[in-house]
Amino acid sequence: MKKILLASAALSLMLSSPAWAEILIATAGPMTGQYASFGEQMKIGAEQAVADINAAGGVNGEQLVLEIGDDACDPKQAVAVANQMAGKGVVFMAGHFCSGSSIPASAVYAEENVVQISPASTNPKFTDERPGPGVYRVCGRDDQQGAVAGQYLKDNFADKKVAFVHDKTAYGKGLADATMAAFEAAGGKPALYEAYTAGEKDYSALISKLKSEGVGVLYVGGYHTEAGLMARQAKEQGMDLQLVSGDALVTDEYWAITGEAGEGTLMTFSPDPRNSAEAAEVVKKLEAAGKTTEGYVLYTYAAIQAWAQAATEAGSTDFEAVNAKLAAGKFNTVLGELSFDDKGDVSLPGYVFYRWENGKYSQLN
Repeated sequence: MKKILLASAALSLMLSSPAWAEILIATAGPMTGQYASFGEQMKIGAEQAVADINAAGGVNGEQLVLEIGDDACDPKQAVAVANQMAGKGVVFMAGHFCSGSSIPASAVYAEENVVQISPASTNPKFTDERPGPGVYRVCGRDDQQGAVAGQYLKDNFADKKVAFVHDKTAYGKGLADATMAAFEAAGGKPALYEAYTAGEKDYSALISKLKSEGVGVLYVGGYHTEAGLMARQAKEQGMDLQLVSGDALVTDEYWAITGEAGEGTLMTFSPDPRNSAEAAEVVKKLEAAGKTTEGYVLYTYAAIQAWAQAATEAGSTDFEAVNAKLAAGKFNTVLGELSFDDKGDVSLPGYVFYRWENGKYSQLN
């Protein structure tokens, strides 16, 4: 009996010791719905980051446990996910994807003292109007992306009529507006500016209008699903239309929608992290497992890296301690060394252009 009691006491001690402790973190994005390919990118990046960090000993000797939230890029669902994660005791959120989700969700995280680093939300309001100091992003901003795109349109398509459309979302409209503003500042005159409804399957009326107006270049502030249909339907109407868009086209699904009609599509995105030395080992590991490394996989991985390094330096997952390290530190990630400014924006390089050719996108020199 004495041996049994001693064994029970030892087991109880082991189960209550720090070696058995776990830290809950999360990622959230469109795991279902028409933008689910981006949710899959985030999930892959987060799972790999957690696996690698845990294999190296975890954070302050504790293992990370990953929660996955599905907001379907819907603002109300994003707030529900944020409350759910806070209720579970999550201390860090690597999310969300859509700006329209990250912005309202950030109010919940700020109130509940949960650090939030978005891998992909580019609307300036996300950090310009952040509700608390624990809100960050490792991607660029739409005003940076728009400045690059607007100047490019003016420099390269001075002999064509350029139209701007957007999907009315925080991301799509914000990007279209920023790009058009930069285009006008450079001396360009938009031929058309209007909204479209996301989720529709038939954009033939829009294409007909562009055709009648003699538009040669269409800038789309929105996602790959609608942009892909526009490119394909323009081709079907015999229209020679140059489609240009932003970082929401960084998924192979775009080509799956367009087929050959996507040939020559231009888009802006950050310099491809898959080509960096810092990301080589992770890229190799993911590719060997048959997983994608495109788009925001490595951005999600880097967001978790930054938080984990800050928590390690703080010796704690306490919100204030970690936030102080994030605000002042430099972090070695698969995106390279990064830091955050007073707003929570990242120090990484801005945007460059890519072209879709033969089913793949590659960076322009």
